[in-house]
Amino acid sequence: MKRIVIADDSGTARMMIRRCLEIVGFSEAEFEEAKDGREALALMKKNPPDLLVSDLNMPSMDGETLLQWVKASPKLVNVPVLVISSVTNPAKTAELKQKGAFAVIGKPVNPALLNEALAPILSE
Repeated sequence: MKRIVIADDSGTARMMIRRCLEIVGFSEAEFEEAKDGREALALMKKNPPDLLVSDLNMPSMDGETLLQWVKASPKLVNVPVLVISSVTNPAKTAELKQKGAFAVIGKPVNPALLNEALAPILSE
C-alpha cells in the first residue's frame, strides 16, 4: 500500500494509528490525515488512496457517512475501508460491513489488532 488516508478528529488517535500502521509494515507508505469525513473525502477525491482508516464518531461527517460516500463513488468504490471506533458491538459491526467496510476494530488501536484486521487485504 502506497497511500493511506487516516480520518479521526483526534490528532493523538491519528498519530497512534499511523504509528501502528508503520509498525505492521507500512513505514514506506505516504500518509494523509483528515480531522473529519469531509476533509478525508476531499483528499480522496483528488487522489484515491490504497486504504482508508476512519474513526466512526467524528464531527462534520462521521465515519459511517464517509463510508457510504466512498462506496457510492465510482472513483472510490474499490478503496478498502477500515473503521475504528470506541463503540463497537456485533450489530453495528455487521451493519458497517454490509455498507462496505472490510473490517471494524475497537479502540485503542494496537499493532496486533491492525495486523489481524488488515491480513485479508494484504494477502490479496
